[in-house]
Order: sequence, then structure tokens, then C-alpha cells
Amino acid sequence: MEQYNVTGMSCAACSARVEKAVSKVPGVTSCSVSLLTNSMGVEGTAAPADIVAAVEAAGYGASPKNAAAQFAAPSADALKDTETPRLKRRLIASLIFWVVLMYFSMGHMLWNWPLPGFMQGNHVAMGILQMLLTIIIMVINQKFFISGFKALWNRAPNMDTLVSLGATAAFGYSTYALFAMTVAQVQGDAMAVMGYMEEFYFESAATILTLITVGKTLEARSKGKTTDALKGLMNLAPKTATLLRNGAEVTVPIEQVQQGDVFVVRPGENIPVDGVVLEGSSAVNESALTGESIPVDKAEGDSVSAATLNQSGFLRCRATRVGQDTTLAQIIQMVSDAAATKAPIAKIA
Repeated sequence: MEQYNVTGMSCAACSARVEKAVSKVPGVTSCSVSLLTNSMGVEGTAAPADIVAAVEAAGYGASPKNAAAQFAAPSADALKDTETPRLKRRLIASLIFWVVLMYFSMGHMLWNWPLPGFMQGNHVAMGILQMLLTIIIMVINQKFFISGFKALWNRAPNMDTLVSLGATAAFGYSTYALFAMTVAQVQGDAMAVMGYMEEFYFESAATILTLITVGKTLEARSKGKTTDALKGLMNLAPKTATLLRNGAEVTVPIEQVQQGDVFVVRPGENIPVDGVVLEGSSAVNESALTGESIPVDKAEGDSVSAATLNQSGFLRCRATRVGQDTTLAQIIQMVSDAAATKAPIAKIA
């Protein structure tokens, strides 16, 4: 299975559209897109260039993963939730300007809130202020318009398209009403001025964008929590190992441990990689991998697994499986693959 990074996806409809586009490429036998890790797995004989072109034609971006990363479990950095903080900042900024907009547009009518003196009877100034506040909210949430109109251009409209069209229609008609009201005021037509005042929908455009941003923030937060299981498994892996080299103990990063290296584990330390015991005996807590709370006795010749806890004795072991070959890494990879694939019943929906 060839692995690809996919960019530009924001919802389940996006991942479904990418999957559908790639499945139509000649030579592709199966395609699975993961919205959680923004990755895609493709099986078949199709050329990578054709697959990337199909994704780009659907309005998204794609690039093949390098050979080493294809068989590696996703890193903690790849699973880090960066979307939720960004959306929170957008939401807070949108809410600040939305509250001000609602105060000037609806407050004096619904709750008799006082207006500044220069706004009393100055309908044009009121309309201009509402328009400027709405423009600010639209700029803050410009991603809706970029994604929505880009999807519409690629003839693959999504939810962002609906949001951007609704907000644009409300803003556009309100802007027309503002200019028409200005002309009516210049002509001294008070009835027309009051009529056009009721045709302002600036607050509607701003409310659409703000409420959808609330939903996007909640969605991103839930999406971020779905990777907690993978993050928990990754946190089990030790970051360093103590190797025996030329009779001396040397602490090295876990990435530098090679198959056949001899390492030592003291009581209270986690075993860094899979190996076999050369010397010593101890009780090893394997609950992180097996769920069994009772420690397992280990002696010379027994195998040990990465991320398990040495509880009582000193162990000298030889590394047999390192890196992505360890039991823990394979479990992480299986969980990641499960998140990237669909159950047969889900493909019917």
C-alpha cells in the first residue's frame, strides 16, 4: 500500500470526495483516506503522479510519503492538535466583533439600549458601521470563502460553499440597501430611508459565520480527542536506552539502538526495545501491552517487550527487534491503520 499526505480536508465530505476521486484512477484497486491523520493509503498499479493529479483535480493537495515514513507509525507531532487552538482564536475574535455588531444593529430596537449621540438619527453612519464590522468578521473567517468558492470552482461544493454563499448573499444585498438608503437620504425621501433600514442583513451574515465557527471549533476539539489513544501508546515508549559498549554504560536515544546491541534495565525503568534476557531475573509488568496486572517473572533466555516495566531486578538483555519492528510499534501501527480504514457497513453510508 502506497501512503500519501493529503492537505485541504476539513470534513468527512472532503475525505469521501478524495477517496471517490482516487478510486476512479485506472489501476487503483482500493483507497482509504484518514481525516484524523490527513493521510491516504492506495493499493494498485496506478502511478503516484496520476493519484496526486486526481486529488488536485478534486480541489485538494497530495504528496507521496517517503519510503521510511510509509512503514512508520504516525509521530506524536503528526497527531498534535493544531486546528483547535487556531479555531479558538478565530472564534474569540469573531464573537468580540459580533457582539458589537449586534449591539448597534439590534440592541436599540429590541432592548432599547442607548446609542452614541452621533449615531442618533444618522442612519447612513449606522449602516456603514454595521458593514465595516461585518467585513472584519468575514476577513477573520476568510477560510470559509476560500475553501467554499474553491470547491465550487472544482464543481465539488461542500458545506463551506453553502456558508460562503449564504454570507455573501446577505452581505451583498445589505450593501445594496445601504447605498440605496444613502441615495434616498440625499433625495430627502424619509419613507424610503426607513424602508431600506429594515433591509439590512449584515448581522445575519456575521451570525452565520460566527455560529459555523462555533461548530467547527467543537468538531475540531472532538477530532483532536480521537487520537488520544494513539498518543497514549506513543508516550509508553522510552526515549533513551542504556547500552553496554566496551564494558561501559552509555545512554543513547532510542533511535540509535541497533539489533544485537546489549542494554541494561534497572528496577523501575521501562524496557526500551524488544529483546531477550542474557543475565539477571526480575518481575516485569506487561500490563501496558497485555492488560494483565500481575507481573511476569523473567529470567535468562526469556523475551521482553518494549514499554514494559522492570519492577524488581537488574536485567542485561540483547536487542532483537528495534524501531518499527517492536511489539509496541506494531500495535501503534495497527491502531493507526484501523483509524484510516472503514468498516464494510460504513462504506454503504
